[in-house]
Amino acid sequence: MFEHILIPTDGSKLSEKAVRKGIRFAHAMNARVTAFHAIPRFHASDVMMDLLGTSRGDYAKAAQAYANERLRFVQKAARALDVPCDARHATTDDPAGAIIEAAKANGCDLILMASHGRRGLGALLLGSETQKVLTHSTIPVLVYR
Repeated sequence: MFEHILIPTDGSKLSEKAVRKGIRFAHAMNARVTAFHAIPRFHASDVMMDLLGTSRGDYAKAAQAYANERLRFVQKAARALDVPCDARHATTDDPAGAIIEAAKANGCDLILMASHGRRGLGALLLGSETQKVLTHSTIPVLVYR
């Protein structure tokens, strides 16, 4: 049915649950997985960076480390069930667009993602990034709630 599943993660608790369920689903489908994390671009003036006591370089290092940590989480879950898994990330102002592009670029035939992420409103409604993926994706999207 599905052969290659993109599983985006932002590190939220629900996203981690979606990862675990997604890996089990991939195992049941005998599918492979591509883990994906969208790194938000850093937009701050020099004055703001001084106030924050950071630099663009510091942000880039911390964001990359966080992305690597999130992607390793997916890879570890996949390894536990012998599901083939590779990992990708992109720095972007448009996480939903990056998720869709990653699915296309990697030949995925399903996107499996959490209903909302770190900025979500619990189970009340779909997160804005999930809504955008559902609206604009040309491949099936399975939403974990």
